[in-house]
Amino acid sequence: MVEVPTIKVLIADDHALFRYGVRAMLASEDDFEVVGEAATGEEAVALSAELGPDVVLMDVQMPGINGIEATRRVVEKDPGIGVVVVTMFEEDDSVFAAMRAGARGYVLKGADADEVIKVVRAVAGGEAHFGPEIARRLMGFFSAPKPEAREVFPELTEREREVLDLVARGLGNPEIARRLYLSEKTVRNHVSHVFLKLQVADRSQAIVRAREAGLGGA
Repeated sequence: MVEVPTIKVLIADDHALFRYGVRAMLASEDDFEVVGEAATGEEAVALSAELGPDVVLMDVQMPGINGIEATRRVVEKDPGIGVVVVTMFEEDDSVFAAMRAGARGYVLKGADADEVIKVVRAVAGGEAHFGPEIARRLMGFFSAPKPEAREVFPELTEREREVLDLVARGLGNPEIARRLYLSEKTVRNHVSHVFLKLQVADRSQAIVRAREAGLGGA
């Protein structure tokens, strides 16, 4: 009898109940082994480096660094790890940003067990698994010329662009303050001005806008 290779999976989600459900789902299959669970983006990055999973199921919205930045760091350290991002909505712009950060697939939180297992197996086998909406966006992105950040965000000052770039890299206000030799209060003011000028509600939306404009890269 041929032994089936085991697919090692790390589950990264801040909801314990969701992690429990995914663990139970994968345990019903002979070829999966859940090697760890992470509740934050930082934990996902650290455990990926420590445990070397084949696939990371990565929630997009997590405390600390979000799933987009965590994906970038995981893939940067080990390109062999396949990241599958998990989201509530197919049209979630942050999924597109995560794909560009190196994710190789995505699943909806409402997907049935067969769909989740199919995606994880595909990504573990080196394939990519995108939904049609994300695939269209990826094709459009890679076929379009990259705009200059200065052209895309002419309303921002040079300092605000610097702050937005660091936000897009996943840095918090204290880290940005240290990097730019500013007070945290000044950084908070810059971040507020950026949100206002770009008409975004939070950091996640700002990251999506920034990374689509070419900011936040290595």
